[in-house]
Amino acid sequence: MLVFTNAKEKTSPTIIGAGCILTGDMKTDHTIQIHGQVIGNIFAETVVIGRGGKVTGKITANNLFLHGTLDGPATVNIANVFSNAQMTGTLSYFTLNITGNTGLECKLSKRKDKKNE
Repeated sequence: MLVFTNAKEKTSPTIIGAGCILTGDMKTDHTIQIHGQVIGNIFAETVVIGRGGKVTGKITANNLFLHGTLDGPATVNIANVFSNAQMTGTLSYFTLNITGNTGLECKLSKRKDKKNE
């Protein structure tokens, strides 16, 4: 069954499915779910990198849910890192939640700038 959205539905997520490779930057005021691969920078309200998902590039978001792999820096308000997650680069955050045994090989940097900027 196909599901279509219309102009009145302003909150539908952008989904990059498993097996899909997207090259280029992405920008949205809503959620991006990545189950495939993105090579480029992402600017969004919420970024979810699912198990098997991979991003090579910079992430700027209010919320990050990392289950998969991130190769690059991330600047977020709230970072949620789950078991099996892998990351290289610098993770800049206000709030950091780590669950389980992760493969973080990144620099952690608690943000000191104003939260609403």
